[in-house]
This record gives sequence, structure tokens and C-alpha cells, in this order.
Amino acid sequence: MVLYGDKFSMVRHQTFITQALALILGLGLLGSVGCYHKKYDNPITKDTRQPDKVLFDKATNDIEHGRFEVARITLNTLINTYDSSEYLAKAKLAIADSWFREGGTHGLAEAEAEYKDFELFYPTMPEAAEAQNRICVIHYNQMDKADRDPAQALRAEDECRELIVQYPNSKYVPDATQRLRNIQEALADGEMRVGEFYHAKGSNPAAANRLERLVDQYPLYSRADEALWMLGDSYSRMGNRFRKQGAEAYARIVRDYPLSSYADEAKKKLQEFEMPIPQPDPAAYARMKYDLDHRTKLSMRARGMDLLRRGPDVHNAAKAGAPAMTTLHPTVPVSVPVVVDQSQAPGFTGDVSATTISNGQSSDLDKKPDARLSPPPAATGQPQTTPEANMTPNERLAQLPSNHTLSEKERKRLEKKYKEQQKKNAKKQAPAGTPASPAAAPASNTATPAATTPPSSSSNQ
Repeated sequence: MVLYGDKFSMVRHQTFITQALALILGLGLLGSVGCYHKKYDNPITKDTRQPDKVLFDKATNDIEHGRFEVARITLNTLINTYDSSEYLAKAKLAIADSWFREGGTHGLAEAEAEYKDFELFYPTMPEAAEAQNRICVIHYNQMDKADRDPAQALRAEDECRELIVQYPNSKYVPDATQRLRNIQEALADGEMRVGEFYHAKGSNPAAANRLERLVDQYPLYSRADEALWMLGDSYSRMGNRFRKQGAEAYARIVRDYPLSSYADEAKKKLQEFEMPIPQPDPAAYARMKYDLDHRTKLSMRARGMDLLRRGPDVHNAAKAGAPAMTTLHPTVPVSVPVVVDQSQAPGFTGDVSATTISNGQSSDLDKKPDARLSPPPAATGQPQTTPEANMTPNERLAQLPSNHTLSEKERKRLEKKYKEQQKKNAKKQAPAGTPASPAAAPASNTATPAATTPPSSSSNQ
């Protein structure tokens, strides 16, 4: 009896272990299924057996298990059959969600179109903000690196900005705001790379144009202080006429980025320029301190996976401050001549007519001097400059901002070429029997273009 009892106890113990293992295995499988098939949120939990609810529940179950095409057919059946159902808006949103979960280029494009339709038909529903947030996420997840095509980043910036403006009280606004900071960090990094290239090349007007537009549009950029430093250096290389712009760039480093590593050097530059040193802005100091304390630190594994990641590196993006809510517009470099403002110097205001000139008749082009050779009238209150006809070649070259600083050898070569051109023009204009000399060339408005303008090759050097 004792042996029988021990054998019975052993069998019962083995049965208990087998059942426990089966239970653990079943729970593990259930957990894995639940992780793979994410439950679809059904906001309408009323327990009824109405036909429209049956169709909606069946569609949500298909979405959870990856049967997206079957789910969309069921949802379209609901929409076309029960046009007054309370599930009508939910079914429209569920179709968009099915495309969003399916993914892929085609699926995300269809999802965006469905979300836009949902916002158009149901703009007052709380789910409209959710639809706009999904559109922002669609383009945000498709962003490329900063040195590649910024099309998706620009679209993501527009969609996130629209979410903040159209639905300011939505629960998605904080996440969209931070997402917008990340997007603008990537866009600003792309502009910074272009500005660095021009600065290293010596194309100072082009570098100044890019960098100034960058710091004005994206002041929260993590390298905005470095961009201002290069901006001030670019203006300093362009001569004394841009001394004020260079000093302003250094002053912005001290005022708006007091914790920057360039702040002390910027103060020294301002002292060299004999410009006042501004006081640091307390709000800018607090914002910069918060960003430095809460900046995301990448692990060694994340740094190693950077080459395989499609999206840009935004771990240095700002965590505080209002992102830019306007679109970045291109600007004109200072080396490009400025068009005269017609409000200050009004030009021709009459009617333009055209007539045919017969043989033997002369037109105003033959009788009157060329207006393009006349210097433009000085604006009211502006200092009078030296007439262009009385300028030396060096003074003419100094009036034109150039991407390349001319050496002394190049200047002498251009002066020699300019004098030779003057002699040729004087010979052409001198009457027969008159000795040709550069001094015989008239200094009126009817002078040839070569006598009043520097050689065309000088502006291209």
C-alpha cells in the first residue's frame, strides 16, 4: 500500500507539472499574438446587435489581424448601406487607419487622402485632430537625412504647423510642437551644410546670404551660434562696408546665445570693431540652459546605427521654445544689384507705343543719349558718391562685392587691361586728324560703356 500510494503521488505530481507547462505556454502564445496584433480602438462600446455595429466590429477585427482589404470592403458596405448610422464617421476613419497600418508608399498615400477627406466631412469631431496628427506622422517618418531631398521634411513641417494652428486645444499639440522642432532642426542642418560649403570656398556673399537666412528663420537650431560666427566672419571678409552687419552677428551671439563657446570670442571681435557689447538676454539664457540639460544623448549602439537610419539625426533638437511658424523664403545675396524702389525714384509712367521706322528716318535711339549710361539719381537723404566716370579702377572694383578677394597681381592685370580698353575707345571716338589719347575721350553721358564701367571680366574674378 505504501508503494502504491507513492506511485499515485508521483503520477499526480507529473500531471500537475504538465498542466502548469501547458498553461505557461498558452499564456506565452497569447501574449505574442497580442503584441503582434495590436487591438483597434473602438470608441463606441454600446453592446447591441444592430447590423451596422456587427459590420463595424467585424471590420475592426479584420484590421487587428492584418486583413486590411477585407476590412475596407466591410466598411464600404457599412457606409453605402447605412448612410444614417452612428458608425458612419468611425467607418470613414477606420478605412484611413487600415491604409496607415498597411504602410508602404501606396498605403501611406491612400491613408493621407482618406484622412484629408475625414477632416473635410467631419471638421468639428474630436477625431479630426487625430487625423491631422496622423498626416504629420506620415511625412515625419518618411524624412530623409539633412543632406538629401527635403521634400518630406517640408511637407511634415506644413502639416504639423497646420495641426497646431487649426486644433490648438488638442491633446496632440505638445507632441506636434516637439516634432516640429525636430523637423526644423533637420531643415536648418541642411542650410548649415550649404553655408559651410560657401564659407570654406570663400564665396562670402553666398555664405552670408545662407547663414543669415538660417539664423533668422531657425533661432532654435542647435548650431545657430556657430552659424552666426561664420556669418560675422563672412561679412568681415567683404570689406569695411559690411562692418556693421558683421558686428551685429557677433552681438547676437553674446545676446541670444550666452552659453555658447563662441561668446567670449564674439566679445573680443566687438572690442576690435569698437562696438558696444550687449547684455545676455535672461530668457535666452534660461532656454539655452534647459536645452543643454535635457539634450538627448545617443548611445554607442545608436551612433553605430546612424549609417543605416533613413531619417535625420535630431537628438540635438531644442526641447523648449516656440518653433518657427512661417515658411523659409529665399533671399538675395548682397553681391546682386538692388532694384531701384520706384516709390523713391519714380521712373517712366506714360504709355508705351510702337511704330515702324521707314528707310531714311531716325529714331530717338539715334538722337538721344543712352539712358543706361547715366548714373542713377541719388535718393533723398543719401550721401553723394563719387561719379563713376572719375573713379579709378580700384575704386570701381571696390564697389562690387565679390566672392573672391582679388590679389595685388590680379588688380594690376585688370588695371592694365582697363587702360588698354580706354585707349581703344579713345581712338574710335577721336575725329580724323586728332591725336588719340585717353584724355581726349569725352566724359559726358554719351561715353561708351567701356569708358564708364570696369571690364566685364573683373566682376567674374
